Amino acid sequence: MKHLYKKIPKIDELLNLENVKKSLKLYPREFILEILRDILNIYRQKIKNGENIEINLNIISNVFDEELHKKSQKNLKRVINATGVIIHTNLGRSKMCKDAINHIVEVAENYSTLEYDLENGTRGSRYSHVEDIICKILGCEAALVVNNNAAAIMIVLDTLCKNTEVIVSRGELVEIGGSFRIPEVMKFSGVILKEVGCTNRTHLFDYENEITENTSAFLKVHTSNYYIDGFVKNVKVEELNVLKNKYNKIIIEDIGSGTIVDFSKYKVYSEEDLVQNSLKNGADIVTFSGDKMLGGPQAGIIVGKKDLIEKIKKNHLLRALRIDKFTLAALESTFRCYLDEKYAIENIPTLKMITYKEEDLKFKAEQLLDLLKDLKEFSIEVEENFSIVGGGSMPKTKLKTYVLDLKHDRFSPEDLEVKLRNSKIPIIVRLEKNSIKLDVRTIEEDEFKYILESLVELRCY
Repeated sequence: MKHLYKKIPKIDELLNLENVKKSLKLYPREFILEILRDILNIYRQKIKNGENIEINLNIISNVFDEELHKKSQKNLKRVINATGVIIHTNLGRSKMCKDAINHIVEVAENYSTLEYDLENGTRGSRYSHVEDIICKILGCEAALVVNNNAAAIMIVLDTLCKNTEVIVSRGELVEIGGSFRIPEVMKFSGVILKEVGCTNRTHLFDYENEITENTSAFLKVHTSNYYIDGFVKNVKVEELNVLKNKYNKIIIEDIGSGTIVDFSKYKVYSEEDLVQNSLKNGADIVTFSGDKMLGGPQAGIIVGKKDLIEKIKKNHLLRALRIDKFTLAALESTFRCYLDEKYAIENIPTLKMITYKEEDLKFKAEQLLDLLKDLKEFSIEVEENFSIVGGGSMPKTKLKTYVLDLKHDRFSPEDLEVKLRNSKIPIIVRLEKNSIKLDVRTIEEDEFKYILESLVELRCY
């Protein structure tokens, strides 16, 4: 085996390979050298292990191309979402609208008025860029934005309720993604938690019975990702408003998903409360996410009474939780879409996917089927199925959709899922009933060609 070591080429020889020379024009020299050294080290290890291997420049050239492709890939990359989960937390939640993307690019490529008041020529507030448009859309007195909804509820409680009692229904003491729990957030904010009611039933008198001189607020929390049916009772904001006025307390609602469109107008069932309705019904402060039902960037949006928002703006935590210029740009452009609801439905991807007409989805599925029909090694059919909204939003809602059911004559569904997930542009699919499902609701038409390319490449295996 020792004679094989002599066959290992020198780095200088590899640098003269045509594909390596081309790559040196595109990538740093040290990056290319590292790849070549790694390849040669793999050969040395195989020889050491007693493997009888073939070594020639053609093989090394092909291995180099494969390694270059792998190592030049970014860790955070685009994928094709074929799962039918619209707000897919693991895949980045909501896709942003073109208006938001263009605005991000504009402020990224240029200097901006991030904290500059053009009218007075003085330092300005970054939050002023979004506060007016948020208030206009939601009809609230004031607004503030931090980096996510957990941060929003934390700074609200820290500012308005520190060292006081906050009453919450036991049925709303939720755990959200990543094991973040509302009781822990409250504890971190310096709040004394007062649990009332039972898991399935809480009454207005439960809240009233726990009110003391040290009670500052009632907290309502959106129950993300689950719901309880059957023998249940929840106290609504408008009911709590009676106690608020009677005892001079405040109502804070973490509404979670941030729905501001009445989806019943589009024949879509939604149990989500509208942000606007929560404010009208008596909530003094409402917090919600920017990257869920709103269809914007990750952000924690705080809206409500002006005097309370002004207090939150003075909290030193705000500096640690503030949003950057890209989030501001995306959020402003997203809210501007809502000036015309029809425009928002057509141009904000999350809203468009939720309100898709069944006939349009069927046509889309048939288009994809037609594109893939010549792949003889596949059995492909269009089927009716259901999509979900995802991201903890509208957990009761199932949206009728159309999927392509894929089976391969050699690969099991599990093997096929892995190969699609490892495509040049990863395709994330649904594995269901011993076959692969591609839900066209969350696939863009310009992604069809990439799906075709990935399936054709399977012939090489």
